[in-house]
Amino acid sequence: MDCSHSFGENIHSLNVNAPLPRTTSEVHKLSEIEFRRRFANQFNDPDFEKLNAEITKLSDTAWKNYNEGKKAPHTQKAGSEFKDPEYKLNVEWLKARSAIEQAQSLYENPALPSTVLLINGSDRNETTCPGEISKSSRLINWARETLEDSGIEVKVLNLSEMTAEFGKMIYPCKGCVSTAMPLCHWPCSCYPHQSLGQVNDWMNDIYPLWVRAHGIMVVTPVYWHQAPSTLKLMMDRLVCADGGNEDPTSTQGKSAKLAKEIEMTGWDYPRHLSGRVFSVIVHGDVTGIDSLKENLTAWLNEMELIPAGHKADLGRMIGYLEPYALNHEALDQDKDLLLEVKNAAMNLGLAVMAKRSCKLESFTPQLLDPRPK
Repeated sequence: MDCSHSFGENIHSLNVNAPLPRTTSEVHKLSEIEFRRRFANQFNDPDFEKLNAEITKLSDTAWKNYNEGKKAPHTQKAGSEFKDPEYKLNVEWLKARSAIEQAQSLYENPALPSTVLLINGSDRNETTCPGEISKSSRLINWARETLEDSGIEVKVLNLSEMTAEFGKMIYPCKGCVSTAMPLCHWPCSCYPHQSLGQVNDWMNDIYPLWVRAHGIMVVTPVYWHQAPSTLKLMMDRLVCADGGNEDPTSTQGKSAKLAKEIEMTGWDYPRHLSGRVFSVIVHGDVTGIDSLKENLTAWLNEMELIPAGHKADLGRMIGYLEPYALNHEALDQDKDLLLEVKNAAMNLGLAVMAKRSCKLESFTPQLLDPRPK
């Protein structure tokens, strides 16, 4: 069901010349010796010694590609959907774009069940160094049971898989937005970068999960007063969902000059995840809960997601100042937290259903935003 009511257009036009990109003479280029040393370190295990000749051949090709700055080895012409049909786009980017479009179609289909994405923000995973499950994973399971009992389809995104699985990576945001918003593409086109070895970017799988979901619940611990590393990486890489450019050919890939010119003639900052409903649950054992909860809530609000309600916004201490070894036992004893998590999930589920039946619309009108950035 389409419940949208828009009042005005969020497009800002500035009748001034676009500034040129600021650059320096600094060069981030490895010597051949250093490049080959780093390449060989991937095969430092003695089991690879019998393959030294083959590794040297691989190193030769890798050095050639690095020297040439080859980013995307597999490309194809963009086609008629784009501003420059002849521009060659990365095949992996086109695949990610197609997955997002399919997810958006499913999201908009009123005949399909409501879907909630549960995000486990903890880096802790029992199959690697910590040797134990995270408390976040237990809270996620409580929320999942509640939502599924309500007839809601649930997807779980466990960010700790990045710390426990071979080749699964979320690469850092390169800050294209701060050069000019149109330089940040939706989905992100900064990766893969083959010649730099920046491959297997997990975000191409994560973007469609966000797009498909009617509701988002983030469950996370506090790490040193902040979000865990994997969660923060995902947050930064979702900047392209908040104003990102859907046509990389308009900037001829990564032309900072073109992007600045486009932004200065007017950019509407499309909110690609607008309208999803969200819930945040933050836990810790010392301090930092309130500040992290506030940061996560502000971030989701900034992307024009909709707060599910008071009971869906939760911050709790588990085992306050007790030994880390007892943290799961402390969770076992906190029966009230179990009910609070279930209430948060129920609140989110009800808000999702209300949003899909247009009952939240009177509280979330799409008004003109005078400051879309």
